Amino acid sequence: MDPILALKAIIMGIVEGFTEFLPISSTGHLILAGSLLDFTGPKVKVFEIAIQTGAMLAVVWEYRAKIAAVLGGLFTERKAQKFALNIIIAFLPAALLGFVFASKIKEKLFAPVPVAIAFIVGGFIILWIEKRNRNTDFVARVETVDDMTMLDALKVGCAQAFALIPGTSRSGASIIGGMFFGLSRKAATEFSFFLAIPTLMGATVYSVYKDRALLSMADIPLFGLGGFAAFVSAFLCVRWLLRYISTHDFTFFAYYRIVFGLFVLLSAYYGWVVWAD
Repeated sequence: MDPILALKAIIMGIVEGFTEFLPISSTGHLILAGSLLDFTGPKVKVFEIAIQTGAMLAVVWEYRAKIAAVLGGLFTERKAQKFALNIIIAFLPAALLGFVFASKIKEKLFAPVPVAIAFIVGGFIILWIEKRNRNTDFVARVETVDDMTMLDALKVGCAQAFALIPGTSRSGASIIGGMFFGLSRKAATEFSFFLAIPTLMGATVYSVYKDRALLSMADIPLFGLGGFAAFVSAFLCVRWLLRYISTHDFTFFAYYRIVFGLFVLLSAYYGWVVWAD
Protein backbone atom coordinates (compact mmCIF):
# COMPACT_ATOMS: atom_id res chain seq x y z
CA MET A 1 0.00 0.00 0.00
CA ASP A 2 1.22 3.48 -0.86
CA PRO A 3 2.35 5.07 2.46
CA ILE A 4 0.91 8.47 1.51
CA LEU A 5 -2.43 6.88 0.64
CA ALA A 6 -2.35 4.94 3.92
CA LEU A 7 -1.67 8.14 5.87
CA LYS A 8 -4.61 9.86 4.14
CA ALA A 9 -6.85 6.92 5.04
CA ILE A 10 -5.78 7.13 8.70
CA ILE A 11 -6.38 10.88 8.83
CA MET A 12 -9.82 10.45 7.26
CA GLY A 13 -10.60 7.70 9.77
CA ILE A 14 -9.59 9.91 12.69
CA VAL A 15 -11.73 12.75 11.34
CA GLU A 16 -14.69 10.38 10.96
CA GLY A 17 -14.35 8.96 14.46
CA PHE A 18 -13.96 12.28 16.24
CA THR A 19 -16.87 13.92 14.39
CA GLU A 20 -19.45 11.14 13.91
CA PHE A 21 -21.11 11.50 17.31
CA LEU A 22 -20.63 15.23 17.80
CA PRO A 23 -23.24 17.65 16.40
CA ILE A 24 -20.80 19.01 13.81
CA SER A 25 -21.27 16.65 10.83
CA SER A 26 -18.80 13.88 10.13
CA THR A 27 -19.75 13.82 6.43
CA GLY A 28 -19.10 17.53 6.13
CA HIS A 29 -15.71 17.25 7.78
CA LEU A 30 -14.77 14.26 5.61
CA ILE A 31 -15.67 16.16 2.44
CA LEU A 32 -13.57 19.12 3.56
CA ALA A 33 -10.68 16.95 4.79
CA GLY A 34 -10.70 14.94 1.57
CA SER A 35 -10.64 18.15 -0.43
CA LEU A 36 -7.60 19.44 1.50
CA LEU A 37 -5.81 16.10 1.23
CA ASP A 38 -6.61 15.76 -2.47
CA PHE A 39 -8.38 12.54 -1.53
CA THR A 40 -11.49 12.75 -3.70
CA GLY A 41 -13.41 10.86 -6.35
CA PRO A 42 -16.24 8.30 -6.59
CA LYS A 43 -14.32 5.58 -4.75
CA VAL A 44 -13.43 7.97 -1.92
CA LYS A 45 -17.12 8.75 -1.44
CA VAL A 46 -17.70 5.04 -0.84
CA PHE A 47 -14.70 4.99 1.51
CA GLU A 48 -16.11 7.91 3.51
CA ILE A 49 -19.34 6.03 4.08
CA ALA A 50 -17.76 2.62 4.65
CA ILE A 51 -15.42 3.76 7.45
CA GLN A 52 -18.48 4.87 9.43
CA THR A 53 -18.75 1.19 10.34
CA GLY A 54 -15.64 1.60 12.47
CA ALA A 55 -17.27 4.44 14.39
CA MET A 56 -20.45 2.39 14.75
CA LEU A 57 -18.50 -0.52 16.26
CA ALA A 58 -17.16 1.86 18.93
CA VAL A 59 -20.76 2.40 20.10
CA VAL A 60 -21.41 -1.34 20.01
CA TRP A 61 -18.39 -1.89 22.25
CA GLU A 62 -19.21 0.96 24.64
CA TYR A 63 -22.80 -0.23 25.07
CA ARG A 64 -22.17 -3.95 24.68
CA ALA A 65 -23.95 -4.81 27.95
CA LYS A 66 -27.09 -2.89 26.98
CA ILE A 67 -27.08 -4.33 23.46
CA ALA A 68 -26.57 -7.87 24.76
CA ALA A 69 -29.47 -7.41 27.19
CA VAL A 70 -31.75 -6.18 24.41
CA LEU A 71 -30.81 -9.00 22.05
CA GLY A 72 -31.17 -11.57 24.82
CA GLY A 73 -34.62 -10.33 25.73
CA LEU A 74 -36.08 -9.82 22.25
CA PHE A 75 -38.45 -12.76 22.56
CA THR A 76 -39.14 -12.63 26.27
CA GLU A 77 -38.93 -9.10 27.69
CA ARG A 78 -41.32 -6.28 26.86
CA LYS A 79 -38.68 -3.62 27.69
CA ALA A 80 -36.19 -5.07 25.18
CA GLN A 81 -38.89 -5.44 22.50
CA LYS A 82 -40.00 -1.83 22.96
CA PHE A 83 -36.42 -0.53 22.73
CA ALA A 84 -35.69 -2.54 19.55
CA LEU A 85 -38.96 -1.40 17.95
CA ASN A 86 -38.15 2.24 18.73
CA ILE A 87 -34.77 1.90 17.01
CA ILE A 88 -36.40 0.38 13.92
CA ILE A 89 -39.06 3.10 13.79
CA ALA A 90 -36.47 5.87 14.15
CA PHE A 91 -34.27 4.28 11.48
CA LEU A 92 -36.95 4.12 8.77
CA PRO A 93 -37.41 7.80 7.76
CA ALA A 94 -33.74 8.37 6.87
CA ALA A 95 -33.47 4.90 5.31
CA LEU A 96 -36.46 5.42 3.01
CA LEU A 97 -35.56 8.98 2.02
CA GLY A 98 -31.92 8.03 1.58
CA PHE A 99 -32.86 5.14 -0.72
CA VAL A 100 -34.90 7.50 -2.91
CA PHE A 101 -32.69 10.59 -2.93
CA ALA A 102 -29.14 9.35 -2.15
CA SER A 103 -27.82 9.63 -5.70
CA LYS A 104 -29.13 13.16 -6.22
CA ILE A 105 -27.82 14.29 -2.83
CA LYS A 106 -24.38 12.81 -3.52
CA GLU A 107 -24.30 14.44 -6.95
CA LYS A 108 -25.46 17.93 -5.95
CA LEU A 109 -24.56 18.48 -2.29
CA PHE A 110 -21.31 16.59 -1.62
CA ALA A 111 -19.19 19.72 -2.11
CA PRO A 112 -17.51 22.22 0.26
CA VAL A 113 -19.81 25.23 -0.26
CA PRO A 114 -23.16 23.43 0.30
CA VAL A 115 -21.58 21.74 3.34
CA ALA A 116 -20.46 25.11 4.73
CA ILE A 117 -23.97 26.54 4.35
CA ALA A 118 -25.41 23.52 6.18
CA PHE A 119 -22.80 24.01 8.93
CA ILE A 120 -23.95 27.59 9.50
CA VAL A 121 -27.69 26.89 9.37
CA GLY A 122 -27.28 23.94 11.75
CA GLY A 123 -25.29 26.10 14.16
CA PHE A 124 -28.05 28.68 14.40
CA ILE A 125 -30.66 25.95 14.95
CA ILE A 126 -28.64 24.56 17.87
CA LEU A 127 -28.36 28.06 19.38
CA TRP A 128 -32.12 28.53 19.02
CA ILE A 129 -32.97 25.20 20.71
CA GLU A 130 -30.52 25.78 23.56
CA LYS A 131 -31.82 29.35 24.10
CA ARG A 132 -35.43 28.12 24.05
CA ASN A 133 -34.66 25.49 26.67
CA ARG A 134 -32.93 28.02 28.94
CA ASN A 135 -35.61 30.70 28.62
CA THR A 136 -38.54 28.36 29.20
CA ASP A 137 -36.98 26.47 32.13
CA PHE A 138 -37.17 23.33 30.04
CA VAL A 139 -38.00 20.12 31.91
CA ALA A 140 -37.45 16.92 29.97
CA ARG A 141 -40.51 14.76 29.43
CA VAL A 142 -38.34 11.70 28.65
CA GLU A 143 -35.40 11.08 30.98
CA THR A 144 -33.99 7.80 29.59
CA VAL A 145 -34.06 5.94 26.29
CA ASP A 146 -36.23 3.26 27.90
CA ASP A 147 -38.93 5.87 28.61
CA MET A 148 -39.38 6.74 24.94
CA THR A 149 -42.62 5.98 23.12
CA MET A 150 -42.94 4.90 19.49
CA LEU A 151 -44.05 8.44 18.63
CA ASP A 152 -40.91 9.83 20.29
CA ALA A 153 -38.81 7.47 18.19
CA LEU A 154 -40.61 8.48 14.99
CA LYS A 155 -40.06 12.17 15.72
CA VAL A 156 -36.34 11.63 16.32
CA GLY A 157 -36.15 9.55 13.15
CA CYS A 158 -37.74 12.34 11.12
CA ALA A 159 -35.26 14.80 12.62
CA GLN A 160 -32.37 12.49 11.72
CA ALA A 161 -33.55 12.43 8.09
CA PHE A 162 -32.45 16.06 7.72
CA ALA A 163 -28.89 14.78 8.07
CA LEU A 164 -29.12 13.39 4.53
CA ILE A 165 -28.03 16.92 3.64
CA PRO A 166 -24.21 16.85 4.01
CA GLY A 167 -23.02 19.21 6.72
CA THR A 168 -26.20 18.92 8.77
CA SER A 169 -24.89 16.20 11.13
CA ARG A 170 -26.71 12.95 11.80
CA SER A 171 -25.94 13.07 15.50
CA GLY A 172 -26.73 16.77 15.69
CA ALA A 173 -30.10 16.34 13.98
CA SER A 174 -31.13 13.40 16.16
CA ILE A 175 -29.83 14.89 19.44
CA ILE A 176 -31.15 18.41 18.95
CA GLY A 177 -34.34 17.05 17.41
CA GLY A 178 -34.78 14.77 20.40
CA MET A 179 -34.31 17.66 22.82
CA PHE A 180 -36.80 19.75 20.84
CA PHE A 181 -39.38 16.96 21.20
CA GLY A 182 -38.90 16.63 24.97
CA LEU A 183 -36.01 14.21 25.53
CA SER A 184 -33.38 14.97 28.14
CA ARG A 185 -29.91 15.78 26.84
CA LYS A 186 -28.61 12.39 28.01
CA ALA A 187 -31.54 10.43 26.55
CA ALA A 188 -31.28 12.25 23.21
CA THR A 189 -27.53 11.68 23.04
CA GLU A 190 -27.67 7.99 23.95
CA PHE A 191 -30.57 7.31 21.59
CA SER A 192 -28.54 8.98 18.85
CA PHE A 193 -25.69 6.56 19.64
CA PHE A 194 -27.96 3.52 19.41
CA LEU A 195 -29.68 4.82 16.28
CA ALA A 196 -26.26 5.13 14.65
CA ILE A 197 -25.88 1.33 14.61
CA PRO A 198 -28.52 0.47 11.97
CA THR A 199 -28.16 3.84 10.23
CA LEU A 200 -24.41 3.64 9.63
CA MET A 201 -24.46 -0.08 8.91
CA GLY A 202 -27.32 0.33 6.43
CA ALA A 203 -25.59 3.24 4.69
CA THR A 204 -22.37 1.25 4.40
CA VAL A 205 -24.00 -1.89 3.00
CA TYR A 206 -26.08 0.10 0.52
CA SER A 207 -23.16 2.24 -0.67
CA VAL A 208 -20.70 -0.64 -1.03
CA TYR A 209 -23.26 -2.79 -2.88
CA LYS A 210 -24.42 0.04 -5.14
CA ASP A 211 -20.88 1.07 -6.11
CA ARG A 212 -19.30 -2.38 -5.97
CA ALA A 213 -18.06 -2.00 -9.55
CA LEU A 214 -15.66 0.72 -8.33
CA LEU A 215 -14.10 -1.54 -5.71
CA SER A 216 -11.68 -4.46 -5.71
CA MET A 217 -10.02 -6.75 -3.17
CA ALA A 218 -7.01 -4.43 -3.25
CA ASP A 219 -9.11 -1.76 -1.53
CA ILE A 220 -9.70 -3.84 1.61
CA PRO A 221 -6.47 -2.81 3.46
CA LEU A 222 -7.18 0.89 2.84
CA PHE A 223 -10.80 0.61 4.00
CA GLY A 224 -9.71 -1.48 6.99
CA LEU A 225 -7.10 1.08 8.01
CA GLY A 226 -9.60 3.92 7.82
CA GLY A 227 -12.21 1.90 9.68
CA PHE A 228 -9.83 1.01 12.50
CA ALA A 229 -8.74 4.64 12.91
CA ALA A 230 -12.43 5.60 13.03
CA PHE A 231 -13.11 2.96 15.70
CA VAL A 232 -10.35 4.17 18.03
CA SER A 233 -11.12 7.88 17.68
CA ALA A 234 -14.90 7.32 17.95
CA PHE A 235 -14.47 5.29 21.13
CA LEU A 236 -12.50 8.12 22.72
CA CYS A 237 -15.04 10.66 21.50
CA VAL A 238 -18.08 8.78 22.86
CA ARG A 239 -16.47 8.47 26.29
CA TRP A 240 -15.61 12.19 26.28
CA LEU A 241 -19.03 13.32 25.06
CA LEU A 242 -20.89 11.44 27.79
CA ARG A 243 -18.81 13.28 30.40
CA TYR A 244 -19.17 16.60 28.59
CA ILE A 245 -22.98 16.64 28.40
CA SER A 246 -23.28 16.02 32.13
CA THR A 247 -22.17 19.61 32.77
CA HIS A 248 -22.39 21.44 29.41
CA ASP A 249 -24.86 22.22 26.65
CA PHE A 250 -24.17 22.22 22.88
CA THR A 251 -23.64 25.97 22.46
CA PHE A 252 -19.90 25.56 21.87
CA PHE A 253 -20.55 23.23 18.92
CA ALA A 254 -23.04 25.72 17.47
CA TYR A 255 -20.46 28.51 17.44
CA TYR A 256 -17.84 26.12 16.05
CA ARG A 257 -20.17 25.22 13.17
CA ILE A 258 -20.90 28.86 12.36
CA VAL A 259 -17.26 30.02 12.49
CA PHE A 260 -15.98 27.01 10.54
CA GLY A 261 -18.73 27.32 7.93
CA LEU A 262 -18.00 31.02 7.43
CA PHE A 263 -14.29 30.28 7.06
CA VAL A 264 -14.98 27.73 4.33
CA LEU A 265 -17.27 30.14 2.47
CA LEU A 266 -14.81 33.04 2.73
CA SER A 267 -11.81 30.90 1.81
CA ALA A 268 -13.66 29.56 -1.24
CA TYR A 269 -14.78 33.06 -2.30
CA TYR A 270 -11.38 34.72 -1.89
CA GLY A 271 -9.34 31.73 -3.05
CA TRP A 272 -7.47 31.27 0.22
CA VAL A 273 -8.04 27.52 -0.09
CA VAL A 274 -8.71 25.63 -3.29
CA TRP A 275 -11.56 23.32 -2.30
CA ALA A 276 -11.97 20.38 -4.64
CA ASP A 277 -15.48 19.06 -5.26
